[in-house]
Amino acid sequence: MTADRVVLAREREQGELRRLVGAGDLRRVRRGGYVVGLGDGPGDGRVAGDVAAALAHVAVVHRQLRAPHVISHGSAALLWRLPVWRVPAVTHVRQASSMSGTRSADVGRHVGLPTSWVEVDGIPVTTLEQTVVDCLLTMPALDGLVVADGALRQGLRLDEVRERLAALTQRNGRARAGLVLSLADAGAESAWETWLRYLALHAGLPRPTTQWAVRTHAGVYRADLGWPEHRVLAEFDGQVKYTDGAFGAAYSGRRALVEEKRREDAIAEALGVRPVRFMASDARRPEAAVRRLVSRFPSAVTTHLHPDRHLALHPAPAR
Repeated sequence: MTADRVVLAREREQGELRRLVGAGDLRRVRRGGYVVGLGDGPGDGRVAGDVAAALAHVAVVHRQLRAPHVISHGSAALLWRLPVWRVPAVTHVRQASSMSGTRSADVGRHVGLPTSWVEVDGIPVTTLEQTVVDCLLTMPALDGLVVADGALRQGLRLDEVRERLAALTQRNGRARAGLVLSLADAGAESAWETWLRYLALHAGLPRPTTQWAVRTHAGVYRADLGWPEHRVLAEFDGQVKYTDGAFGAAYSGRRALVEEKRREDAIAEALGVRPVRFMASDARRPEAAVRRLVSRFPSAVTTHLHPDRHLALHPAPAR
């Protein structure tokens, strides 16, 4: 969603706005702000729709604000096309002051303009590194890890993030932010793969190998997570890939299911074990999902496990 697709009520006559909305050419996003079509967000289904709506809200808020500002926190993550565990309910902005008297429930204001920022889709936004810092400091651990994993895949400069965290005068949240940053891994290819790794980290299991390459008679296959020394594999099974047309009109969900069965059989033959699989529904009961994962490990590993209290478990939001 680019800023040039925003139409403000102060720029048009009310009669024209009503006509355009009625014809479906404009969509109202918030009071006084409209967009020409929502566009598409990353992901699939409901999540993609929620992201598209949030990006439209960001674009409208940007156009409506007259004072200098920079989009930040989770809203900046969306502009950077980073994965998010929860789509932000408000648009986050940094401004020179709190702008008392201009508060809106759908805008989260943070005092202090950054010394540097970039432009994405015609909108001022915090740098990738500052975006990650803000998210790590203000989001729950899992949410921050999802953002950090995605940022690593986009070339995040880890040293700069560490320096920014170390330079903070505030102590609240800094230690946990540093911990979560140390756990980030570019091998997670989706928010759900991050969630699965987070379960293992919460449980106190050894840090897994992401995208573990398994050599089989049918070729090399990659597992989402693996512990080669224990011959344990774990995978997130996104059901959308088994849906016809999910990735284009010619896409066959049945063919994908057959290929997945062939892949799993080849891995099982090579290693003597099958991956333990998780689906989105498992996130409603994360403690049970952790128990399933831990049960695959030998007692020498599980006897002395201690859950990490800094990595709390919460049921997943509706997705």
